[in-house]
Amino acid sequence: MKTAKPKTPPPTLPQDINIDVLEDTLSFYIRTVNLAVSRDLDERLEGLDVAKGTGKITTLLLVDDYPGIRPSVIAHLILKDRSAMGRLLDQMEGHGLIRREISPEDNRAQQLFITEAGTALAVKIREIVPQQSRDFFSFIPEDEQKLVTDILKRAYRRIVGLS
Repeated sequence: MKTAKPKTPPPTLPQDINIDVLEDTLSFYIRTVNLAVSRDLDERLEGLDVAKGTGKITTLLLVDDYPGIRPSVIAHLILKDRSAMGRLLDQMEGHGLIRREISPEDNRAQQLFITEAGTALAVKIREIVPQQSRDFFSFIPEDEQKLVTDILKRAYRRIVGLS
């Protein structure tokens, strides 16, 4: 089982170091943990078409779960602007994971569909991601992980307008 540890030993730091106003800010710790967990996940996904960057896994799973979903819906849920979403979809389409179709209801809108390769990758992702999360945060008891997840889920749902 893999745990979150630095790859290289950190420089010798004074044990009483203080990070100023960041010391008591939730946002600092969320950003720092995000960087570390993203690096760890990218290592586990190495060689897969969803490694590196943000939004590909969520996009893949949403397209798999909601055939015909519009890019604008996904962009809203993953907090991407239109151009960033377009680049992400171009990459995923280039890797043969999704396909775009013009909406029959509105020829200005696109709908997204998963490909066979995308479905196969989604199966792998659904195994890797939960295990990576369990391994990475194994030093935190499960009940505390659930509490933090519940709090962050509430924050996320509010930010994207789901609550």
